[in-house]
Amino acid sequence: MNSNCALIITSIATPDNKVLQTFAQDCPKHKVDFIVIGDKPSPINFKLEGCDFYGLEAQRNLDFSFAKLVPERHYSRKNIGYLQAIKRGAKMIIETDDDNFPREKFWNSRQPNHTVSALQNEDWVNVYKYFSSGYIWPRGYPLEQIQKEVPLLIDNPPKEVYCPIQQGLADENPDIDAVFRLTQPLPHSFDINAKVALGDKTWCPFNSQNTTFYSDAFPLLYLPSHCSFRMTDIWRSFVAQRICWENEWFVLFDEATVWQERNTHNLMRDFEDEIPGYLNNSKICKTLGDLKLRKGKEHIFENLVSCYQSLIDINVVGAAEMPLLQAWIEDLTKLS
Repeated sequence: MNSNCALIITSIATPDNKVLQTFAQDCPKHKVDFIVIGDKPSPINFKLEGCDFYGLEAQRNLDFSFAKLVPERHYSRKNIGYLQAIKRGAKMIIETDDDNFPREKFWNSRQPNHTVSALQNEDWVNVYKYFSSGYIWPRGYPLEQIQKEVPLLIDNPPKEVYCPIQQGLADENPDIDAVFRLTQPLPHSFDINAKVALGDKTWCPFNSQNTTFYSDAFPLLYLPSHCSFRMTDIWRSFVAQRICWENEWFVLFDEATVWQERNTHNLMRDFEDEIPGYLNNSKICKTLGDLKLRKGKEHIFENLVSCYQSLIDINVVGAAEMPLLQAWIEDLTKLS
């Protein structure tokens, strides 16, 4: 594994959680800084050798403005873990969840530059189709786009591209939406080894379950709080992709290096939480795509504000998001 690497999970599980135990054993072997961010229901006396756990009190005692504002019982508290990893010197951040077991390949060295088929100007692309012959699409992919054919990779010869954000897939119980889970059989594993990168004017949601960010893209880690729980990482991915375009960056999608034993979910509740996405994901990306952003990494914070303001303007993210985003930017600026 690369040096100066951190692994971030947010969890309310007890220390006997098998995934947390696995990472707590393996991270020290690979010299990976393992940070777990708790929440209101977390055990008060959580202790697990091999990981640094931050409960609510410990989070609020950190020198981050964001930690004082972020709501309880929300996945966006994971942002505190990102900030702490950056403060501790991380140059690469990997994130996952407490129900994803790492395969051996998970620990392979990673790199930001890849020679792959790099798609541009394709609008929506269901990347899962490049990794599976089955009928499947990622959570957050617009239902009205499911029947769309994907571009042939043979028509897109490999080229070297910079990918500061990289999405690894998950086998057994991949990141799919409630519509799929309610209507299609599982488990599903990806059976085709492929890599593909998406660039300018090309959309596909990515999640927070097996995802790598390099330092250039750290500001794009930001998970919004004032939106549906099931959409926070998806809408983050749309904002991140839009800003990547202005820097000529690509998002890499890679093979499955984790497998999921999914925590218990109420699928109808998941469906209800995903309704804002089913109704608005296409609109969100049209709105983001129409924005006039500024080119260059030096404008990344300004572009973040513009993107989230546009989502507030179309009433998919609450106006209370802006103080949190400003606190995130303030904290990152102090760390730079």
